[in-house]
Amino acid sequence: MGGPTVEELLRRLAPQVLGALVRRYGHFDTAEDATQEALIAAATGWPRDGLPANPRGWLITVASRRLTDLLRAEQARRRREDVVGRRVVAEWRLAPSGHRSPDSDDSLILLFLCCHPSLSPAAQVALTLRAVGGLSTAEVARAFLVPEQTMIRRISRGKQRIRDSGLPFAMPDPAELPGRLAAVLRVLYLVFNEGYASTSGPGLLRADLCAEAIRLTRLLRRSMPDTAEVTGLLALLLLTDARAPARTGPHGELIPMAEQDRSRWRADQIAEGTALVVEALRRGPPGPYQVQAAIAALHDEASGPEQTDWPQIAMLYEVLTTMDASPVVALNRAVAVAMADGPDAGLALVEKVAADGRLARDARLPAVRAHLLERRGDPAAARAEYRTAAARATNLAQQRYLNARADRLTDG
Repeated sequence: MGGPTVEELLRRLAPQVLGALVRRYGHFDTAEDATQEALIAAATGWPRDGLPANPRGWLITVASRRLTDLLRAEQARRRREDVVGRRVVAEWRLAPSGHRSPDSDDSLILLFLCCHPSLSPAAQVALTLRAVGGLSTAEVARAFLVPEQTMIRRISRGKQRIRDSGLPFAMPDPAELPGRLAAVLRVLYLVFNEGYASTSGPGLLRADLCAEAIRLTRLLRRSMPDTAEVTGLLALLLLTDARAPARTGPHGELIPMAEQDRSRWRADQIAEGTALVVEALRRGPPGPYQVQAAIAALHDEASGPEQTDWPQIAMLYEVLTTMDASPVVALNRAVAVAMADGPDAGLALVEKVAADGRLARDARLPAVRAHLLERRGDPAAARAEYRTAAARATNLAQQRYLNARADRLTDG
């Protein structure tokens, strides 16, 4: 097995470099600009010159130099070099550095900083996806279903708020951790989902984003080992990611779970994730990530679609709807009910989701409707829904899969 590509390495190192710069110098927005320039220099130079002995140290050095240049330019423009120079550290109540190794990974601290309660929930998620998850602004905008220019303004306001607030670059006090957790878990969940089902581009999977979400969740669990929802989220990510090797074909085509070669699923991740589900559920009433992890475990433990415990999955989705009223959860429940009680029962629930209106432009709604219509034996109606879903999909692999399903019905 070869090592990571330069692109994969840079994506993994980017939040670590940004975290190191913010811890040392403050100025979140300027530090991100400097980090991006260092990444561009590495992407250009490393394939030509070879990897440096210490890639992370190289990036931090180059980004630090660029940050210094940017700060000096800003000082010159404002004609107050000495004042700004004295304020660089004073503006930021930096964490004590004596106990930290120069090689410390600041990604988790950066994650909590981006999810600080002084920021709006939308800004928390958007800023973290951009700074820690490495998503482009366009990808973050698609995740929120808003125009890219709207997201640019939202992220810029978040950076400005962090810069002006004097927020400490340090892990929250233990007493603050529970209250800060919900936004952090949601961010990690969204980063993973963007990697597992990319919203755009030719490929369906972005393994680097999945790996980064899992890595950060492991770090979080290390800090909060007794928090059941953290354990539940880690279990969910591991159990879902375990299916990734069988999720696409040799040409990148999407393979639905019912048709996947389950021998290619990662048995070690399934075993770890299942053990984590059991551990989390023993700690009391479950939260939504634990319920989703339990659903994922039932899928992963089944030897095939016919052996899947669909009644149990439908029941768990019903429990989940009491915790999460999102239309996506309701749509997933409709599929489980259809598998347990027949397609007509599922289609009735799909129409309730459609009446809600929040998925009016989403490809998932007609895709599920098409699947259930096909199971009911109505190929003409299913074909039309597959075409509608393909027209709404923004990922090329999903478009090809949906059109192929429609073509197959036409051929039949």
